Amino acid sequence: MAPLTLGFLMDPLETVRVDHDSTFALMLEAQKRGHRVVYFEQGWLRFNGRVAEARMRHVTVRRELGRHFDVLDEAPRELSTVDVLFLRKDPPVDAEFLHATQLVELCGDRPPVYINDPAGIRDANEKLFSLRYPDLMPDTRITRELPVLLDFIARNAQGTILKPVDGFGGKGILFLAPGDRNARSAAELLTSGGREAVVAQAYIPESRQGDKRIILVDGEPVGGVLRVPSGDDHRGNMAAGGTPHKAVLSARDLEICERLKPELRKRGLLLVGIDVLGDYLTEVNVTSPTGLVEANHLDDVCIEARVLDVAERLAARRPKA
Repeated sequence: MAPLTLGFLMDPLETVRVDHDSTFALMLEAQKRGHRVVYFEQGWLRFNGRVAEARMRHVTVRRELGRHFDVLDEAPRELSTVDVLFLRKDPPVDAEFLHATQLVELCGDRPPVYINDPAGIRDANEKLFSLRYPDLMPDTRITRELPVLLDFIARNAQGTILKPVDGFGGKGILFLAPGDRNARSAAELLTSGGREAVVAQAYIPESRQGDKRIILVDGEPVGGVLRVPSGDDHRGNMAAGGTPHKAVLSARDLEICERLKPELRKRGLLLVGIDVLGDYLTEVNVTSPTGLVEANHLDDVCIEARVLDVAERLAARRPKA
């Protein structure tokens, strides 16, 4: 097919880890296929009186630490000039992020192909979206009320996990055993004194063996990583010190993926990372799911190629200029 322009809304390119970053892997694959790669940061996005535009950098990329990209040119461009737009800004999903998802939709009658769809991202909070499938999840409560939290903690014999609704990278995740004298203090801290809701989930003992990050492309599982926590931590997140191991997808994992597929496709969530602990779904990550590079190495696959196949297929249906 003719070369496309692939855009990436992302964090500063200067800061990416070339041996780990999933967005960078997608950029490399796009360039390998002969496509034009441009990127811009959230702060470079604006509305010009008619449509959304951004100061964009046309770049070449390479997996060389310290000199991993060159800027070929930099200029303001309307977002409609981009064939495919990857929305890959890392969390937190704050007000500025949500405003960006609204701005990128203002492209007139010729929007790019979005990966992922802005409205889908807004609707699919990574901790809350999975609540649509309570039978797939551990016993879970979402509340800011301290008595409800403390009662839930007291009733979970094997322990309770508390985490912020908008947390990411394992930050702020606490394990509390029943009878823990820190329970009230921890609940007060995470709820900001009862002003912010938190997620409380029954602890799954299998988490000591790790949690699975399963990557779905257009609703289909294409790879995974078992993230094993260090001996002195309960968190498997790689950002929190967990180590990646090969993941073998079970029948239950595949059942969870199949249940999610229709809703993910309906909402335009084409690149998703779900987290599974034992037999339970815990999160559905849609903003900038990671794990592609690790899954590639462990499973001898190329997930970014699967993503680009979908992007090219959808771009071919885009209205002509």
